[in-house]
Amino acid sequence: MKHLDEYREAALARALAAELKAAVRGRWTIMEVCGGQTHTILKTGLTALLPDGIELVHGPGCPVCVTPVPLIDAAVELSLRPGITVTSFGDMMRVPGSRRSLLEARAEGGDARVVYSPLDALKLARQQPDREVVFFAVGFETTAPANAMAVWQAARLGVRNFSILVAHVLVPPAIRAIFAGAACSVQALLAPGHVCTVAGYEEYEPIAREFKIPIVVTGFEPADLLEGTLMAVRQLEAGRAEVENQYARAVRREGNPAARRVMDDVFEVCDREWRGVGVIPGSGLCLRREYHDFDAKKRFKTASGEQNSAVLCHAGDILQGRLRPPACPAFGRECTPAHPLGAPMVSSEGACAAYYQYGQ
Repeated sequence: MKHLDEYREAALARALAAELKAAVRGRWTIMEVCGGQTHTILKTGLTALLPDGIELVHGPGCPVCVTPVPLIDAAVELSLRPGITVTSFGDMMRVPGSRRSLLEARAEGGDARVVYSPLDALKLARQQPDREVVFFAVGFETTAPANAMAVWQAARLGVRNFSILVAHVLVPPAIRAIFAGAACSVQALLAPGHVCTVAGYEEYEPIAREFKIPIVVTGFEPADLLEGTLMAVRQLEAGRAEVENQYARAVRREGNPAARRVMDDVFEVCDREWRGVGVIPGSGLCLRREYHDFDAKKRFKTASGEQNSAVLCHAGDILQGRLRPPACPAFGRECTPAHPLGAPMVSSEGACAAYYQYGQ
């Protein structure tokens, strides 16, 4: 497949690994943000190609994983109310709340359904005008335009039985919070390519200057990740701290203007709680006042819920790159994909799920 298979060629990967080995002089810790990047690294065994001086750690690159417990509890509560259908992507169905997941709520008689798009949820609302249809809107900047468009269309079409439970989070404020932490040992960042496809990478430039860290927007194939790491190492060895774009075939500095316009029309920036991390100022998206009629939390006045996690689960440390999943005492024991204690073991982008599936 063009623009895919060529980035998986073993000869290209070996050539990039050789360049990387020649470029490394010091010892560097580099964080990849996106869960898709983490899965590629583990699935393809890229760490075996890295020189001894390079350590890759995993960041908060899974929006399902960072969705706080109170919002999951709110979705569960709504699914158990008569006359309400809660819809979301498949990963969200199994993420544990304080007492149960959406999947468990469905087994108890709740109406929780998997959809492939928020527009599917809007279509369902139009087909069943006697029911309230709620879409659990989870994601980084990547999925925000589609969710915004669903609300925009509902408003124009007058679909009043459709609403969304918003759990959107933004990557740059989380990165800033991680690098501002006293325990942070990360020296460079591989920025998430799909997020930057929508949002661009202008917001990363002041972060690179403030914290003096190289940031490289990076794709998801083995060659992308090796080249992104090589670009970051060359900056580190030269004492530079700039934003560079490895994923130029998909990302522009300004992102996607059309997608950003619909996001800005429907959403505004707000503070957001991240599971295992806490509240990060300005790190979320909420519906603007003119779209409050489509805010499920306001429409149905859901309970605030409890922010608690399993005692054995160290998801917060894993999401901030402080701990590798196998070092968690519950990993592979009390916590497995069949019986997850934390969201990183559930999601297809979660670091714990990647380590469990592919090993180290």
